[in-house]
Amino acid sequence: MRYEIRRRPLLFLASLMFFPWALSACANKAAQAPPERPPAPVSVTTAVAQDVPTYIDAIGKTVSREVVSIQPQVSGRIIKIHFTDGANVRKGDLLFTIDSKPFEVALSQAQAKVSQDIALKKQAEANLASEIAKANWNQVQVSRYRTLVNQGVVPREQYEELTATQKSLDANVGSARAAVNSADETIKVDKAAVEAVKVQLSYCTIRSPIDGRAGQRLVDVGNVVNPGGSANNSSSNGSGPSPNALLVIERLDPIYADFTISQNSLAEVQQQMRANKLIAEVRLPDDAGNPAFGQLTFLNNSVENTTGTVNLRATVANSEHRFWPGRFVNIRLVLNTIHQAVLVPATAPQLSANGSFVYVVKQDSLAEQRPVTLGQRQGDLIVVESGVQTGEQVVTAGQLGVTPGGKVRVEKPVSSSGTESK
Repeated sequence: MRYEIRRRPLLFLASLMFFPWALSACANKAAQAPPERPPAPVSVTTAVAQDVPTYIDAIGKTVSREVVSIQPQVSGRIIKIHFTDGANVRKGDLLFTIDSKPFEVALSQAQAKVSQDIALKKQAEANLASEIAKANWNQVQVSRYRTLVNQGVVPREQYEELTATQKSLDANVGSARAAVNSADETIKVDKAAVEAVKVQLSYCTIRSPIDGRAGQRLVDVGNVVNPGGSANNSSSNGSGPSPNALLVIERLDPIYADFTISQNSLAEVQQQMRANKLIAEVRLPDDAGNPAFGQLTFLNNSVENTTGTVNLRATVANSEHRFWPGRFVNIRLVLNTIHQAVLVPATAPQLSANGSFVYVVKQDSLAEQRPVTLGQRQGDLIVVESGVQTGEQVVTAGQLGVTPGGKVRVEKPVSSSGTESK
């Protein structure tokens, strides 16, 4: 009995000595195990397949298809203006009226001169008829006296006298005929003068040669204008209208969109032009979501030496006058179509030292880092030429918290159309 009582204190002391060591060992083991990282919250989108275009983007400028500088062709005073500044005018619309009285007087004088010429011609024709009659009568006498001379009835002197008279009468006929011809030529010249005055008279009314929009008039009623100077295309060379211009009219529908591309893109453009007609999307900087579609109608025949660029031109319908000459526009020249291209949101790709990559979420919620080759942007989406397949889930937000091979938690799974996935 005494022996058992003595062993219990020893076991108790041994237990007290072992317990702190065991607690310390458990604590060290717990400290050595790293805590598990929580899943990163991300948003994902499904990669889709669509037909998308390939294109060249450029900045261009709109240019009027036709620019006409209205100039006077006769001298005179402006007595009436028939349009308002900035009005839309049609071909043939009356624009200006120049005082026509001086030309009306000149026309009356020219017409009177023609009438006088006609009267003189009639007199010359009458003289010609008289001379011809005299010559014909004398010719009969010459023939009769020739017979009588041969018969010895009349002396030869009378026959020779008639013969001399015939020569004189023939000369008179020639002179009378020349007078008639001269009168004809005079009439032609004076009639031409009449037509010239009529043309000048017609220039007193100035009409629009094209459909277009009138600019600001450069003369007022009462100004005296004079012909001269040369037509000047103010839109193409950037200078103002010619000194003698009365008005500048520009045709706005259709309108040109001029732009340039690098010579490195020239071969592809030429190849696509041979295959089909190229479409150009023209956008205003303040209305980018509402493009106008035109057709490429001009490719310059040389490359600019200083810039290494090529000038192109698209023709765009502009019935609503959205585009104004001289304004800068954004132009997208569509070259070809990629069928069933893989598209992801433009926010999905990230950039590293090794190039672009995306995170693809697998079925086990693990994020796989995929290197990708990117194509052209298509609005809010971008083409992935390699690295992602249609239907795969790619991370579009929260990439900074993702580690390759780590778990993720999808917070807002949405489709490429922006609707919540089910």
